[in-house]
Amino acid sequence: MCGIFAYLNFLHPQSRKKILQILVDGLRRLEYRGYDSAGIAVDGALDGERANRHIHLLKQRGKVQALNDLIDSCTDLDFSEELSAHVGIAHTRWATHGEPSPVNSHPHRSDDGNEFVVIHNGIITNFKVLKQFLQNKGYAFESETDTEVIPKLLKYIYDTTADEKLEFWQLVERAALQLEGAFALAVKSRRFPNDLVCTRRGSPLLVGIRSMDEVSSADRVPVLYSCDQQLGNERVQLGKVPGITTYAPDNERTPIEYFFASDPSAVIEHTNRVIYLEDDDIAAVRKGCLSIHRHKRIEEDENMVRSVHTLKMELQQIMKGNFEAFMQKEIFEQPESVVNTMRGRINFEEGTVTLGGLVSHLSEIRRSRRLIFIACGTSYHSAMATRQLLEELTELPVMLELASDFLDRSTPIFRDDVCFFVSQSGETADTLLALRYCKGRGALCVGITNTVGSSISRMTNCGVHINAGPEIGVASTKAYTSQFISLVLFALMMSEDRVSLQPRRRAIIEGLRVLPDLIKEVLKLDTSIKQLSAELLEEKSLLLMGRGFNFATCLEGALKVKEVAYMHSEGIMAGELKHGPLALVDSNMPVLMICVRDGTYTKCQNALQQVMARAGRPIVICQQDDEEITKLSVGRQLRVPPCVDCLTGILTVIPLQLLSFHLARARGYDVDCPRNLAKSVTVE
Repeated sequence: MCGIFAYLNFLHPQSRKKILQILVDGLRRLEYRGYDSAGIAVDGALDGERANRHIHLLKQRGKVQALNDLIDSCTDLDFSEELSAHVGIAHTRWATHGEPSPVNSHPHRSDDGNEFVVIHNGIITNFKVLKQFLQNKGYAFESETDTEVIPKLLKYIYDTTADEKLEFWQLVERAALQLEGAFALAVKSRRFPNDLVCTRRGSPLLVGIRSMDEVSSADRVPVLYSCDQQLGNERVQLGKVPGITTYAPDNERTPIEYFFASDPSAVIEHTNRVIYLEDDDIAAVRKGCLSIHRHKRIEEDENMVRSVHTLKMELQQIMKGNFEAFMQKEIFEQPESVVNTMRGRINFEEGTVTLGGLVSHLSEIRRSRRLIFIACGTSYHSAMATRQLLEELTELPVMLELASDFLDRSTPIFRDDVCFFVSQSGETADTLLALRYCKGRGALCVGITNTVGSSISRMTNCGVHINAGPEIGVASTKAYTSQFISLVLFALMMSEDRVSLQPRRRAIIEGLRVLPDLIKEVLKLDTSIKQLSAELLEEKSLLLMGRGFNFATCLEGALKVKEVAYMHSEGIMAGELKHGPLALVDSNMPVLMICVRDGTYTKCQNALQQVMARAGRPIVICQQDDEEITKLSVGRQLRVPPCVDCLTGILTVIPLQLLSFHLARARGYDVDCPRNLAKSVTVE
């Protein structure tokens, strides 16, 4: 949810027009995360009295293009002025407190003079208490948001500690210590021109670095610590610590640029050198030098460092190319994405599987009491799709947990449990909270993510990077199949020493070898599915039925139809048909059934007959060589190639991904940015 992008140029002159363009383009890269309004803050004309510049805010409801139009029509800014040093911040907002409107959009300001302006991702859970405190001190609020307390709190701290002459980052740290909830912040101030301070807790934030020359400390940045000091009954206060440069040009006159963002896709066109900030880091740029600070009470390890990572992402990976939408592009990338997930991990000749991130923990996992998979949405479905195989090959009980429900129940966790946290972004709020809960109880924590440097990948004991490549569309497609493959590989690795399971393992490995080609065959159904979507265009509901390995496919397919086509859809366990859902079936109810040759084939045929006996004309996803279904069913059929039973869920979910895409396009919806939804759900 939401998107943060900030740009700082030091001794690298840029016209104001160019700076604004960089900020707007950064927001465009973050549009897929979901938002309803956008805004920026840049320096305006010089203030003769204070010898610094006014901060100019431009905010607009709607798409980034609406903000861009507002910028183009602005007459208060000199677009041609060259600025050798400047800080600009930009934000896309997804409403949580207050309706979408310019006044509720970010950046938020401390006062009419815009002394402090803030952009914020996340939620401040104690904002009501802070707001009441600040109102009692005479501060007037103009928005309905939780974010507005932050700039006003900064101004209050600045005004009441003038004699201490705190540095900018110290002000932000004092304010952050008063905040509860999840947040990533970027702060700009007239009091500290050309300086920028950012911090995070529970919401992602990274720093991109582009220097014109070589820089010192190019690989590891030490973290500086501030002093602990308790004053009366107030919260922990910050002692005076002089700022120290930890990442700076070799020459003080070397030009340098910094890019702060909530997602690497916003910075990749500028630089591939990034630092991922940890919770409670305070990153400050002053006179072109970056320093990272932490408070002593948060972390005692004084040797902590932040590594500078090199992004492997390429710009073309986040471009649509010849496709109508990112979602369509990512559906058609699945033959390649599943290969990337398997590459270097599976030896088809020898029948061995190696997941490097888990090798050193394999014996501990094998000794565990149970495997617990914790996830949300599509990631939860990927765990459900592989649960049967995991139990079969590991011979351990496998529990599935929705992260939000897991936390609501305060589920008992033991030291000999192994907890898997599955998340495409690695930043899902409920999943992260569940991770902290399990880690605090001594369980081995394993991450399954698609994002290097994400919170889950850093906080877990070990894990697997699914290597699906950047996924821009909000509705996850290729990440689902790559998560599926990653969990299958884990099951194969766990069973490598089980002699009795070797024939089964060989069959699965052979199925994985031919899987990319089978996916390409399924994608040839695109034209037929587009025709089917036209037939379903006016329908209000869709029932999807299956069982066994394909029940999760029904749930995932139903979720996709809801997400992008805004059509009621429900995934139903075919074995539960007579326990209620059969009452919905008649000649007017669209029903899609999955009936493939696996252990539940005969039972699915029975369910198909029950639907047809109630005048239903089900659409059937079946296998290409299945003549029994041809004789049995009178409705439309979508035929997928035969495959080993535990992998059919990949081949049967792709037609449902395509169906949801074509339904949404036919209805005129934006499939990449569904209403009310966001790519990375970073609030509970």
